Amino acid sequence: MRRPFVAANWKMHKTVQETVAYARDFVPRVEAVTDVDIVIAPPFLALSALVEATANSRVRVAAQTVHAESHGAFTGEVSLGMLKGSGVTLVIIGHSERRHLFGETDAGVNAKTQATVDAGLTPIVCVGETLEERKSDRTFEVLDRQIRDGLSGLSPDQVAALVVAYEPVWAIGTGRNATPDQADEAHRHIRQQLVSQFGDRAAACRLIYGGSVTPGNVAELRARPQVDGALVGGASLDPASFAEIVAGSRPTAI
Repeated sequence: MRRPFVAANWKMHKTVQETVAYARDFVPRVEAVTDVDIVIAPPFLALSALVEATANSRVRVAAQTVHAESHGAFTGEVSLGMLKGSGVTLVIIGHSERRHLFGETDAGVNAKTQATVDAGLTPIVCVGETLEERKSDRTFEVLDRQIRDGLSGLSPDQVAALVVAYEPVWAIGTGRNATPDQADEAHRHIRQQLVSQFGDRAAACRLIYGGSVTPGNVAELRARPQVDGALVGGASLDPASFAEIVAGSRPTAI
């Protein structure tokens, strides 16, 4: 059975001080949750503070992106070595905002994913279609390309160990979300593609849903057999709200 996985993506929200205050409030709320992997991805400046603030808890810390190169003249970028040195253990790669606002490509996602795996960190690789692509019945075509090109060169065991987040672009920060059936259909297709490309071992890869996840819809989404958890945006900014989402993701809640 795949272990549930819930990650908070704070995007460009919260100062270092606000991050520490959040951790003090949030950690006690999920102290008894031992059957869900809990991850928070704050802004870069707050990474070390959050690692320290959650050191004696089950909460793990992720970066929101990374550069594939180990060092160099890349103004404003952050390397995997820097992340490891701060205590980070996971990295979100290929989020739709990185793709659509900052021009990240499938090839770039692949380079970052491979480098992250090689560095011993866990990638959370994001895939998903735009509203135009869904309306034109190209959802599966887009997902197939992003999986094929984004995960190219990885071994079956490496694919099994990473996390893939399906985030329909039309549902991110819009208040709209895919129905449980839509999410399950997309997740089922992604899992079939992973197995087709990498073999049966890849079926162990955890697939999580991202797109306006809230305390009110997480349990219904998680009840679908192919949905292993959630990548949460706005609803994760409040510790009580995110704790409810974590609780709603537990196997006992299904």
